[in-house]
Amino acid sequence: MTRRSVSMHCTLFLLFLLKIICVFSDSDYLIGLGSYDITGPAADVNMMGYANMEQVTSGVHFRLRARAFIVAEPYKKRIAFVNLDAGMASQLVTIKVIERLKQRYGELYTEENVAISGTHTHAGPGGYLQYILYLVTSLGFVHQSFNVLVDGIEKSIIQAHENLRPGSILINKGELLEAGVNRSPSAYLNNPAHERSKYEYDVDKEMTLVKFVDDQWGPVGSFNWFATHGTSMSRTNSLISGDNKGTAARLMEDWFEQKDCRASNDFESHRRVSSIITDPHGEYQDLMEMASSLLSTGGKTVTKMSSVAKRVRSGFRHADKPIFVSAFCQTNCGDVSPNVLGAFCIDTGLPCDFNHSTCGGKNEQCYGHGPGYPDEVESTRLIGERQFKKAADLFTKASEEIQGKVDYRHAFVDFSQLEVTINGQNGGSKVVKTCPAAMGFGFAAGTTDGPGAFDFKQGDDQGNPFWRLVRNLLKNPTEEQARCQRPKPILLDTGEMKQPYDWAPSILPVQILCIGQLVILCVPGEFTTMAGRRLRDAVKTVLKEGSNGGEFSVVIAGLTNSYSQYIATFEEYQVQRYEGASTLYGPHTLSGYIQEFKKLANDLLSGQTTDPGPQPPDLLQKQISLLTPVVADMTPIGTKFGDVISDVPRFSKFKKGTDVVTVQFRSANPRNDLMTEGTFALVERWLEGRETWVPVYDDDDFCLRFKWSRPFKLSTQSTATIEWRIPETASPGVYRTTHFGSAKTPISSIHHFSGSSSAFVVY
Repeated sequence: MTRRSVSMHCTLFLLFLLKIICVFSDSDYLIGLGSYDITGPAADVNMMGYANMEQVTSGVHFRLRARAFIVAEPYKKRIAFVNLDAGMASQLVTIKVIERLKQRYGELYTEENVAISGTHTHAGPGGYLQYILYLVTSLGFVHQSFNVLVDGIEKSIIQAHENLRPGSILINKGELLEAGVNRSPSAYLNNPAHERSKYEYDVDKEMTLVKFVDDQWGPVGSFNWFATHGTSMSRTNSLISGDNKGTAARLMEDWFEQKDCRASNDFESHRRVSSIITDPHGEYQDLMEMASSLLSTGGKTVTKMSSVAKRVRSGFRHADKPIFVSAFCQTNCGDVSPNVLGAFCIDTGLPCDFNHSTCGGKNEQCYGHGPGYPDEVESTRLIGERQFKKAADLFTKASEEIQGKVDYRHAFVDFSQLEVTINGQNGGSKVVKTCPAAMGFGFAAGTTDGPGAFDFKQGDDQGNPFWRLVRNLLKNPTEEQARCQRPKPILLDTGEMKQPYDWAPSILPVQILCIGQLVILCVPGEFTTMAGRRLRDAVKTVLKEGSNGGEFSVVIAGLTNSYSQYIATFEEYQVQRYEGASTLYGPHTLSGYIQEFKKLANDLLSGQTTDPGPQPPDLLQKQISLLTPVVADMTPIGTKFGDVISDVPRFSKFKKGTDVVTVQFRSANPRNDLMTEGTFALVERWLEGRETWVPVYDDDDFCLRFKWSRPFKLSTQSTATIEWRIPETASPGVYRTTHFGSAKTPISSIHHFSGSSSAFVVY
């Protein structure tokens, strides 16, 4: 190398360094976002949320994802926040994710600065938590559910880390009506009147959104927090679904990609908004003849990568540009239902009993109605769409920039025996204690989103002799425990049940993440509306006093890092509706949380380190699984996996916006291969001129449903049904449906296959 070329390289290197320094001086933060598939087993696994043993997965409504953001001050602190399309975070999942991150990045990401939060969909596979109470209906631990979560969370954080670039963060807030109602209003009304008078509604209506803007690429994502339960899909649904928040996220991401395509005039790359047919009002005679000549392929062997490569959205992405990631996070949703029409008796159509949510004294007939009632999928779409529209509006109008340091505090707290200082009745203060975990009789009654069974009812503060006898066969609570939990009548003394291992958590994480004026309170449970308000106000007061009147936006990230069910106020606890009966650690649980979060906030302000507290147990090696494994898959003699059982008729023509295309295939158990970042179902369109099929919709789309079934339990034969509800936005043309699967056969351990239907015309 010549002296001149060396000089040139040195000059270019110095200019590169100068550019980096200049970029850092323009932006206070490095931001990175990531997203990864976490769709669990789509067959045979009990869903997490309703605790209904009959609700087992049998297909996919749309896929579940882990969405992550990382914010860092250059050369200083950073935080990572992950939002899961899952019922809740799991302490064991969090432990294993942190272990992997430490192996990869050292001490860059730890339990202190990583938060993993669930949206609370009740339509995801269960079996991934480590405590027995949450594993009973799933027949124990499900390793597939657990592994896909750990893998997906890790990969979403890796993506976000590798996407770290200089950028800015904007924040916006707005009121969203018609997306949530209080499902336990009688308990809410037990809160003090002077406190209730400060609020217009009995649920929180505010959405808080943060917008991430890359210095080079512009907007790259958004995360928002809004309170409503993930129970638009009912306890009878068996299709994996992100429910209303997953729907909103998918709508937001597609909306931005389409907007981005229009801005760049890149219509053709976005296949679902392009128009191949230039004359949509023609006779389609040529199309009909072409479609009738393209018959079903029959089952054929494929490679795993061929199905992964068929993912539709991968074709929309620019190789050098970060994908747009939008997450709809959960907050204090404990008593907030998306079934906004109210709760009614399904036998009479009359409103349910106000205090107990019963019909004729029974809880089984009382159900909440969503806005699309009786179509739960339509209700899911509507509640998701309402959240999306508000988020899109906040995103578009966001102008307030977040500024300030990145910081965090984290501690583990033993809530089974926490001493809590509270205000006394006659002034002064007194010390009370929390209790070992226990579930009340009202817990077994369920809610209007998903009623329980037998003769339980919400608001039961007495219990009954028969169920007390049944309870005592498992564990008879001590007098001390019964006294501590009053007025809750104990149905399950989970905190004192230790065989074969712990039934409920005792040690829980509390965590604060801070990005400038945005403060995220990470809580391992479901706070009710008023409980969340009290926690936010308590922390906000500490921060304001400690910063000489500084203004902070404080949000609660619910169901984060672990799960300990509900946190109701002291007054709501006295009523013992579902939320109070499910508040594990007794009437002073909320006071315990407020006390511990105020400690974290004070440490944050003073710069002091926080006592890490006792470590929670790692119970992975103790887990028991009773789920029957997949032994083998078979098809009838003379048929193959992927063969079409029920095809579209020849010369079929379907109208977009109204018609549904249904095709059935010979299939195999979806547990053989989760098709992570792949698809079980695909709609393809024939591209004239190129003489090839292009993917346009997959099983991550709201309009395409993959349903799996077999003639009887443990049968080796099964069927896949693909239903495509043709959207109004579909382009006219020739289409077909394709099914991908994997079979476990005696000849080969895993056999990947596909099959396609005959072609048909959409007009």
